[in-house]
Amino acid sequence: MQDAYIVDAVRTPFGKEGGSFTDTHPQDLAAEPLLALEERNGFEGSEDIEDVIYGCVTPSDEQANNIGRLAPMVAGWGDDVPGVQLDRMCGSGQQAINFAAGQIRGGMHDVIVAGGVEHMSRVPMGSAGNSITDTYFEHFDELTTQGEGAERIAEQWGFSRDDVDSIAADSQSRWGEAADAGKYDDQVVPVETELDGESVVVEEDEHPRPGTDKETLSQLPLAFRAPDDGVIHAGNSSGIVDGSAATLVASGEACEEHGWEPMARIVDTHVVGVDPVTMLTGPIPATNEILEQNDMTVDDIDRFEVNEAFASVITAWLEETGADWEKTNVWGGAIAHGHPLGATGAGLLGKLPYQLEECDGQYGLCTMCIGFGQGVATIIERVE
Repeated sequence: MQDAYIVDAVRTPFGKEGGSFTDTHPQDLAAEPLLALEERNGFEGSEDIEDVIYGCVTPSDEQANNIGRLAPMVAGWGDDVPGVQLDRMCGSGQQAINFAAGQIRGGMHDVIVAGGVEHMSRVPMGSAGNSITDTYFEHFDELTTQGEGAERIAEQWGFSRDDVDSIAADSQSRWGEAADAGKYDDQVVPVETELDGESVVVEEDEHPRPGTDKETLSQLPLAFRAPDDGVIHAGNSSGIVDGSAATLVASGEACEEHGWEPMARIVDTHVVGVDPVTMLTGPIPATNEILEQNDMTVDDIDRFEVNEAFASVITAWLEETGADWEKTNVWGGAIAHGHPLGATGAGLLGKLPYQLEECDGQYGLCTMCIGFGQGVATIIERVE
């Protein structure tokens, strides 16, 4: 079995809902990381890329017709580069990279671009409709929302509003410190587009509010429950944003052939299923199981990226895994920069090689909660 490497990882800035990407078509947004990868790594997309795997959670309207195929076509890679769109809900972008790694490790491909896109302003959540039928309830008693799942996690673990707001405030301040220090400069690529007929260049995430503190958060109304009956609100939930992200994944032989110096080796990948009622606990067993199958513990991991779908998800994950918050989401997470559903996993996993280089670490682990009760995890090892 050959190794699979992350050669490069890029993403667009994440534009706030109704923000600078409002007039940008999702296909054009999806093409931006492909163009950046091509320019940065000196390959010819039409000749060197064997497949494009893109996550997209709402593949309807402007994101329909297999945006994974359309993105390389819009990027000018011609008609020779195939592409596929996948939907593992919030874990789609990470799953795209995991699938690419499997294809390369199995010797079926050598060079794949994997990532995802979600334009939540132009194709809102829920646009694809609701496919739940009565037969679902022959096996499961209840269908909950993710927000209600986050509330039930807070109840199950006994988290207070102050507990989850602390995580949210940290996410915002960490993003601000990282952005000010230029930590995102190598991964986030500027996007030139049009807004209201005027040319604009989007260079930075638009959703973060780095001045946010717990006092500010304490004033926000609950999002999913009546007052005084919960802890989840807009300020400790992930932001609705528009964005795309992609990685260049290649075999060692391809790296040598193209003269690429890989950033990280993909050590292993894993997925789990969990209770669809609380829904969002998947990162806990996903983390524990992938560590166990690699004879590792949380102490072996130098940096964690855990999707901040809701702050209660992170708080439960920290308690159950014993991971160190000071090694987790150190540059801020989705509560700050937002969660463009199909792209987030590629953005989070793409952060890790940069973080490992910055801290001189060896191993990174990325994990995400997923709707209807799933979890996904990936371990990478820095290549020095």
